[in-house]
Amino acid sequence: MIRTVGTTVRGIRAPIVKEGDNLVDIVVDSVLKASEHENFYINDRDIIGITESLVARAQGNYATSEDIAQDINKKFPGDIGIVFPILSRNRFSIILKGIALTGKKIYLLLNYPSDEVGNRLMDIDKMHNLKINPYTDTLSEDEYRKLFGNNVCHPFTGIDYVQLYKDLTVNNDVEIYLSNDPTLVLKYTKDVLVANIHDRNRTKQILKKAGAHKVVGLDDLLTEPINSRGYNPEYGLLGSNLATETKIKLFPRDSKYYVDEIQKKIKEKTGKLVEVMVYGDGAFKDPVGKIWELADPIVSPGYTSGLEGTPNEIKLKYLADTELKNLEGEEAIEAIKEKINSKDADLKAHAESLGTTPRRLTDLLGSLCDLTSGSGDKGTPIVLIQGYFDNFATE
Repeated sequence: MIRTVGTTVRGIRAPIVKEGDNLVDIVVDSVLKASEHENFYINDRDIIGITESLVARAQGNYATSEDIAQDINKKFPGDIGIVFPILSRNRFSIILKGIALTGKKIYLLLNYPSDEVGNRLMDIDKMHNLKINPYTDTLSEDEYRKLFGNNVCHPFTGIDYVQLYKDLTVNNDVEIYLSNDPTLVLKYTKDVLVANIHDRNRTKQILKKAGAHKVVGLDDLLTEPINSRGYNPEYGLLGSNLATETKIKLFPRDSKYYVDEIQKKIKEKTGKLVEVMVYGDGAFKDPVGKIWELADPIVSPGYTSGLEGTPNEIKLKYLADTELKNLEGEEAIEAIKEKINSKDADLKAHAESLGTTPRRLTDLLGSLCDLTSGSGDKGTPIVLIQGYFDNFATE
C-alpha cells in the first residue's frame, strides 16, 4: 500500500488526575479509548508522551512556602544572596515568598538585559544607547529606575518583575542589583543561593572559587521530605510550578518507573511495543519575544530506552539538488528510497545529513508534545505520536 501520511500527533484527553490516582491505568485507558473512538490502531514504536504535571499530581509531589522557609533556615544561618533567578510568577515567585518568610535580609542579583531563558528587564536598544555594558556594569535598583523608569513591564505578561519580587519580600527587606557577575553578591554576603537553571553548576563553581562560604542551588532545596510533603532528590526545586498562593508543585520523581510500566501494560493489551516519555517544557525559542521555553532542568525526566540518541537522517532536499538532480518522477522516488535504505548507521559529519536537526530525540519529541498539549485549557495532557520513526522509504 502506498504511504500518503508520515508523522501524526494526537492530543489525548484524559480525566483530571488527583493525588493517589493510578496514573499508569489512566494513561493506558485514555490512549486505548481514543484509539477505539477515533478508529486508529496502536503500532510498534508509537510514542506516548505524558506531561510531567500528571506524574507530579498523581504522586502528590507538593510543598508549601513554609517548607521552603524551613529548608532555607536549615541551610543558611544568616543573610542570603540569591543569584540569577528567572523572571516568573509561575516559577520563582512562591520560592521567593518562602525565602522571605525566614525574615532574612535578601540580596537579589538579576541577569540583564534578560534572564537565563530570555525574559527581558529592559529594552536592549535603549541599553546600548545609554552605553551600558552588560559584561562589566552593575546597576542598583535606584539606578535601574532612573535609567529605565518605574514601570518596566514584560511585553507578554505585563508584569514589572523587579517590583513584583520586591513586593514579595517582608517589609521590603531586599536589595536588588542587576549584574551578570555572580561574584558581586559576595560584597554583601558570603552565603549564596544559586537560582539559575541550565548554567547553575558553572555559577556555583565561580562563586566557590571567589570565596563564597556556602553555595546552595535550587536543586539542593527540598531534596528530601519536609513535614512529610513533596520533594525531588535529583532536581530539588528546579522544574517546580506555582500550584496555589502558598503551595508549589515539584518536578516529578521516579518518572522511569511510570514510562516502563505504561510500556509494559500497552504491550500486554495490544501486543505492540511503544515508547513512552514524561515531558515538561519544550526546548524551543520564541523568535519574536526571544524567550526560550525551557525553564525546566531537562525536557524529559524519564523515557523508555528506545528514545535514546539523536536522529540519523538524510536530507532529502540535498539529495534532490545534488546527486539525484537529473532524475524525475518514479525514478527519483526509487533512487531516494534506495539511498535511505542503504544509509550508514551513523551519518554524523556526512554531506547527505547536512541541515538535519542535531538534537536529542527526547528534546525534539518533548518539544512536539509540549506544543501539542499546550499549557492552558486544551485538556490533552497525553500525546500520541505515530510514524515518527518512519521515513520516505517506509511502506
